[in-house]
Amino acid sequence: MTNTTHSRPSLIAIWVSLISNIALTVLKIIVGSLFRSPVLLADGFHNAGDVVASAAALTSMRISKRPPDEDHPYGHGKAEVISSALVGLILGAAAIYIAAEAVMAIFETPAAASLLALITAVVSMIWKQALYFYTMRIGRKENSKGLIATAYDHLADVYASLAAVIGIGLGLLGSYFDIPVLLYGDPVAGLIVAVLVFRLAIHIGKEALDILMEKTVSAERLAAFGELIHEFPEVKQIDRLRAREHGHYVLVDIRLSIPADLSIQQGHDITSRLRNAIKDANPDVGEVLIHVNPWYPDDAELPEKTL
Repeated sequence: MTNTTHSRPSLIAIWVSLISNIALTVLKIIVGSLFRSPVLLADGFHNAGDVVASAAALTSMRISKRPPDEDHPYGHGKAEVISSALVGLILGAAAIYIAAEAVMAIFETPAAASLLALITAVVSMIWKQALYFYTMRIGRKENSKGLIATAYDHLADVYASLAAVIGIGLGLLGSYFDIPVLLYGDPVAGLIVAVLVFRLAIHIGKEALDILMEKTVSAERLAAFGELIHEFPEVKQIDRLRAREHGHYVLVDIRLSIPADLSIQQGHDITSRLRNAIKDANPDVGEVLIHVNPWYPDDAELPEKTL
């Protein structure tokens, strides 16, 4: 039913993400602790959550590629969606933590900004931006929900690092020009990061929840399926047309009417050709379930149903 081979580019991308997150977590926490940078330290703990998310994505990608079995006849594609939902939860928790740390830092005496902390934030921003483009490109090519969620997680880190660069940079300017108010740039930047990360968490979580709740594909995509079905002259009416995402592949469910005087063999041949046509035109379609109803000339007056 579905592609059960592991995509080497996808696995490489998630391993690169995992190793990068481990390295950046260690770097940010050490530098943030030594130089008392709330935004860098909070971003480091955010990266620690990313390590868990990357590991979950790696595990879910392997599970999602397993072939259907007796207990999971539709495959294991939703394993990646569960991983995506986990990423959303981790981002939401990270946003709350970053906001709490930033608020507490605002009411404390700000620490002197560090050039090394600024360099760390710049390196993180550049590296995470590259990882975002890299993982998103492969995630979309492979239609991997887990990898796309990981890419969005990298994007959240870009926001966090950018805010850290601005906040720490303002602190450095405040120290150099003796402007005390600029020293609060670091914790204020942390609050901005929290808002951006939380918004991203909501976006990822909603998308994952929609798939887990069997939300239908877009109306445009359903219409495209309908147009393809109507290219078969034997199909007199579409009685029902449904489709839903099941992780990295789509399941299509069709009820259609063909002339009642056709034989069972003819009906079988029509549905086989239709199933192959849909799969050929839509590589991400993993299964097409087709139920055939008899059609009589008098049925031509009945309205077509596609729901």
